[in-house]
Amino acid sequence: MRVGGLIFIVLSLPGVLACACGGGGKSIATPIPVVATAATPAITTTPAQNGAVLVSLSSSTSGAPIYYTVDGSAPTTASQFYEAPFLVASNLTVHAIAAAAGDTSSSVASQSFAPSIAAGTLVWSDEFANSTGGPAQPNPLVWTYDTGNNGFGNQELENYCAWGSTATPCSAAQPNAYVGTDGSLHILAEQPSAGVYSSARLKSQGLFSFQYGRIEARIKLPEGQGLWPAFWLLGNNIATINWPACGELDVMEHIDGSNPQNLGYDWVEGSVHGTAMNGGIQYHPSGFSAAGWHTYGMIWTKGQIQYYVDDPTNVYATYKSTTMGGTWPFDAGPQFVLLNLAVGGSWPRSPDATTVFPSEMQVDYVRLYSN
Repeated sequence: MRVGGLIFIVLSLPGVLACACGGGGKSIATPIPVVATAATPAITTTPAQNGAVLVSLSSSTSGAPIYYTVDGSAPTTASQFYEAPFLVASNLTVHAIAAAAGDTSSSVASQSFAPSIAAGTLVWSDEFANSTGGPAQPNPLVWTYDTGNNGFGNQELENYCAWGSTATPCSAAQPNAYVGTDGSLHILAEQPSAGVYSSARLKSQGLFSFQYGRIEARIKLPEGQGLWPAFWLLGNNIATINWPACGELDVMEHIDGSNPQNLGYDWVEGSVHGTAMNGGIQYHPSGFSAAGWHTYGMIWTKGQIQYYVDDPTNVYATYKSTTMGGTWPFDAGPQFVLLNLAVGGSWPRSPDATTVFPSEMQVDYVRLYSN
């Protein structure tokens, strides 16, 4: 348009207001910032057991972190960072936002859950069922694997193998972890050649996690110098704040008590680890043998961890946030489950001529009950 001796041309370009000026004027381009808004997270659920559900959060904004709360408060970027599906087995409301860098945080997604589940109800389990007629893959919707032979912070000697791995010394034809036709998970430690060991470490990281409840597994353990079976948990946030800040809950660890430490009795241990916080208590009643089938369990409530063997009333170790030193990490968010059989390491030390290979850890089931 013409105003006096000037001609103004307005260009309709996204984010830019421009004018070309006649009569000796200069062109001007003024950028207008365009700020996107992250997409509101989607809350989806998968049925677990007896009314409990597994909750997953996602956003269509690529790479957008999701933050959530379950205590009724409004979520912010200081809230719990979503890292994996988590079990909901109590009455609560999930609030979630997405907050991509440079974008405006999304609106809040909310979903309320009211399963009204009675305490002591089975809310999730893996029974390791197998009707294939041969060795079967552990449920890939629940279990993934740590792999390799980097020592895993403990100078361990084994090569951990995933299902289907053919990387030496792993064998797809003879997996180190499989579900047998007997309805048990088998984790095998093998010695394919002198000084070379293979085994498996299963974990539910990124697939299943929970906070609070009573979890237990029925397990039969191998006995032998240098063998180190374990049933344990790590915080989902290990990917962002690392260990030990993420917290570690060892429901059961075992090494051959009669040899490395000359204790003269068999035992298992339940322990907790966090930043500047360590605690471990042994269970060794008269006549106890880890080579038999036993149920190893943990009761997890806010501010407290308890371990038991064979019966929830048989608690042998109690840890409280009010009495432990260091930083208590177990109320900060969900944890995932691990089952493994290590070989060697700083605690059990190396195998010797008495160690039998293959040796196996058998797991009949893993079950989680509501508090």
